[in-house]
Amino acid sequence: MPRITIEEFNKFAGPGAPFVSYFGARLIEIERGTATVLVPFDEKFIRPGGTISGPVIMMAADLVMYAVVLSLVGPKALAVTTNLNVNFLRKPGRKDLLARGSALKHGKRLVVGEVSLYSDGEEEPVAHVTATYSIPPEKNHE
Repeated sequence: MPRITIEEFNKFAGPGAPFVSYFGARLIEIERGTATVLVPFDEKFIRPGGTISGPVIMMAADLVMYAVVLSLVGPKALAVTTNLNVNFLRKPGRKDLLARGSALKHGKRLVVGEVSLYSDGEEEPVAHVTATYSIPPEKNHE
């Protein structure tokens, strides 16, 4: 079972990250160590050349990795990205963007994961991301 539900994630992440509502991004699936985010297509995402801009793709990847991390450790506001590496593989279609993330390694202080991003309905990914998140230490109650 994940340590946070979709509803809890939306309540927790929404106020702390108002940009999420700007993009219309929403968490649609979560399990322990995996999550999926949907970003509905919007013409405002298009950059010169007629493709969805890189920042939209990176936001979706980072958001889904945040959900993956919280699915493992619960609601920890100070779990933060320490590394995000993006490989843009092909031009995304003018469609909704799906980001599917999973944990590769869950340690005491770091979670390493990967994200594949797709234009909705297409089999080939438009981008692949690896990311590392730092988990805040538990407070010592001695």
